[in-house]
Amino acid sequence: MSPAATRVVVAGAGGRMGRAACEAVDEADDLELHGRVGRDDDLVAALDGADVLVDLSVPDASPGNVATAVRAGVHCVVGTTGWSDSRLDALRAELDEAPAVGVLVAPNFSVGALLVADFAARAARFFESVEVVELHHPDKVDAPSGTAVRTARGIAAARAAAGLGPSPDATTQSLPGARGADVDGVRVHAVRLRGLVAHQEVLLGGPGEQLTLRHDSLDRSSFMPGVLLGVRQVAGHPGLTVGLEHWLDL
Repeated sequence: MSPAATRVVVAGAGGRMGRAACEAVDEADDLELHGRVGRDDDLVAALDGADVLVDLSVPDASPGNVATAVRAGVHCVVGTTGWSDSRLDALRAELDEAPAVGVLVAPNFSVGALLVADFAARAARFFESVEVVELHHPDKVDAPSGTAVRTARGIAAARAAAGLGPSPDATTQSLPGARGADVDGVRVHAVRLRGLVAHQEVLLGGPGEQLTLRHDSLDRSSFMPGVLLGVRQVAGHPGLTVGLEHWLDL
């Protein structure tokens, strides 16, 4: 550890992602694991002297954790799901009172997953049809995943900019949910299955051809380079950033 190491607190340290993040921070020469925070621990005390909070807690706790850190002048890297538009707006208001603080809310820390989303948006204008399938472990509480929603929104924006209409679909009768969620006109399907970690497919189709973009996270270690990138860069980006892709020069 260097003398000027960035001091990091991990909230949600008892979870699988939290444990992996603690290990990754602990092994980094330029970072110091300043504190581990679980459900019943005192976050305010843990943040004393910290530079960055990594929040990998649960959706109900995450906004409060981040607000506490912002008020303490501590930058935040957030991987917890459940950050709706209203929660992001409330966070922006908090940051207005702390203009030097940076917060990254990242639906996905995997560089591969971010590349798939970027490639999908680039490809979407060339194909008549597009749908998204995301597959996760059954302990995940939200569906569809934040990554899939963000991917679908990027696809929809690219198609709208190209003047394309919705994908063709002659369905008039279906059981509820059979056609997945409608995200800005893009269908998104969620699979929950024991043994999976985090996986996503973007299926694009046109006359006589198909293009499939797929990313598989087989272990939570795949997210750690993105977490560490966020920790190292967040102080240089005051205000709110949603999505690690903005710092990857995609």
